[in-house]
Amino acid sequence: MRVGAFVLGAQFPGQGQAEVLDRAVCTAEAAEDAGLADVWLAEHHFVSYGVCPSAVTLAALLLGRTRRVGIGTAVSVLPNVHPVALGEQTALLHLLSEGRFTLGVGRGGPWVDLEVFGGGLGAFEEGFPEALDLLLRWLREPRVGADGERYRFREVPVVPRPDAASSPAGAAAAPGVVVACTSPGSVRLAAERLLPMLLGMHCGDADKADMTRLWRRTALEAGHAPEAVEAVAARHVSAGVAQVADSRDEARQLLTKSMPGWLREGLGQHVTVDGRPRPMRDPVGYTELLCQLHAVGTPRLCADRLAETAERTGIGRFALLVEGSGDRDGTVRNVHRLAAEVLPLLG
Repeated sequence: MRVGAFVLGAQFPGQGQAEVLDRAVCTAEAAEDAGLADVWLAEHHFVSYGVCPSAVTLAALLLGRTRRVGIGTAVSVLPNVHPVALGEQTALLHLLSEGRFTLGVGRGGPWVDLEVFGGGLGAFEEGFPEALDLLLRWLREPRVGADGERYRFREVPVVPRPDAASSPAGAAAAPGVVVACTSPGSVRLAAERLLPMLLGMHCGDADKADMTRLWRRTALEAGHAPEAVEAVAARHVSAGVAQVADSRDEARQLLTKSMPGWLREGLGQHVTVDGRPRPMRDPVGYTELLCQLHAVGTPRLCADRLAETAERTGIGRFALLVEGSGDRDGTVRNVHRLAAEVLPLLG
């Protein structure tokens, strides 16, 4: 089992944005010190739900400040950026970190981001497969050109090449890529390309198990070798929440006191690009659901909950939101308790 921290850069009511980013950096450094396997970084635009607008930029900073822990994006929003630009950044981070960087990509939402960055609604609704395929070609081929619906350019060399021959440090042959999946369509898209999935914290074990079964079936139908399918399936990531306390009630009360205000403000700021109605979760109910679904409680309860999810879904990698208290020192303590008191119980 591989357990990492999920850092949203959440701005809780009354906090300044510099304070939030400082907490994000401290959380990642604490994860390295405590012995967690990974740190996953979210990306959002124009909302206080998460104040990091460039997960790859924050990843670069954290890769420079750490020496062991894996750093990944969860996720970089592909419709908002040119795939080649993201591919170049990925190759650079992969090589300089000796393979510690993982690129997570997703489709994002129908937000005003699409207007600001120029992708338009088409980049969200139809353009994701083309963008993903171009990104993957950039990470795997020595020269790349494009003649698609959205991207068209003459063939150019890939510089720097993200393969071992180009890396004196001996990085892995290609950067790891994961795809955020929230629908059967995105599951099939990842499976056809034999890419591991990142499954969100709003999903329960039953939904995640259904998605992993669909992924495996689709990958095999696409002609991928069974052994390759199983190897990639081992790299799926389950996002969740972790709050370690001396009792279940203490952990839940902490989150139900702090998280609804953040969710109410942050999620309420989303603006759709085309004015479509946008349903919003009840912040209190959503917090209670997250407490029910994930590792929130005593160390023993947290360990059992992670083990249950791994058993039911087949997923052994976790990206756990640890900043639910909204407090920097409290978040750092939570990271250390997760590593020192929960991980040993997982064996």
